[in-house]
Amino acid sequence: MDFEIIVADDGSTDDSTRQRNMDIQEIPNCHYIIRQQNSGRSAIRNFLAQQAVYPWLLFVDSDMMVCRPDYIKSYWENKENVIDGGIVVNGSNKHLLRYLYERASEHEHTVEERKKNPYHDFHTANFMIRRELMLRFPFDERYCHYGYEDVAFGITLKKNGISILHIDNPMSFEVFENNEDFILKTEEGLRTLYEFRHELQDYSRILQAVNSLHRPAIWLISVWHQLLGTWERHQLMGYHPWLKLFNIYKLGYYLTYAKKQSSSTSL
Repeated sequence: MDFEIIVADDGSTDDSTRQRNMDIQEIPNCHYIIRQQNSGRSAIRNFLAQQAVYPWLLFVDSDMMVCRPDYIKSYWENKENVIDGGIVVNGSNKHLLRYLYERASEHEHTVEERKKNPYHDFHTANFMIRRELMLRFPFDERYCHYGYEDVAFGITLKKNGISILHIDNPMSFEVFENNEDFILKTEEGLRTLYEFRHELQDYSRILQAVNSLHRPAIWLISVWHQLLGTWERHQLMGYHPWLKLFNIYKLGYYLTYAKKQSSSTSL
């Protein structure tokens, strides 16, 4: 079978990692591309599709691990326009908020659950797509900051009548960032959510929760966040993060940020 593996470094500032990754070039059929500036998760995927030469593209995030011997075969036997293989969560570290979050959400990644809402539950950590389709309907590069580019891509596929086949062919999620980095990424994702709130309205639980709240509740949560948000953030970045508090923090952060943006726009 003819194949190639392309690994892209999207403007990393970690010189030691970049140096270690240079060994990729020594592996047959593998290419390692270093980009000097970070272009964002949408743009880098579009770039990879443009660099590829074969008709099928398999996208895998760098923190995923192969966990089944028939992984490639399973994709090859289920060739459709777009195929989502899903993820499983392995490892164990109760001190990492990302691990706790992914473990609690694991039931949503089963093939049965993904099939119920094929466009809502599409994730780009592990999927295969026809190259010509990817070039025709690229990722939306307005999503240049962290978060929701996969949701936007699912919306694009739905609008254009492109079906997504969900199969049980997961990658294993085993590498989790530290709590501080995860909180920073979450906050960036919430700012992205606010920026594209009108487009993502039907695809976000946070937006649905916000829309279901009455003004007194919104005011109360906002005040709570202003008073206790710093403490919540410190707790979530600590050694014993509380997952339920994480959900409260996200809602409070979003409402506070939305209020601040609304106030600055009206000035």
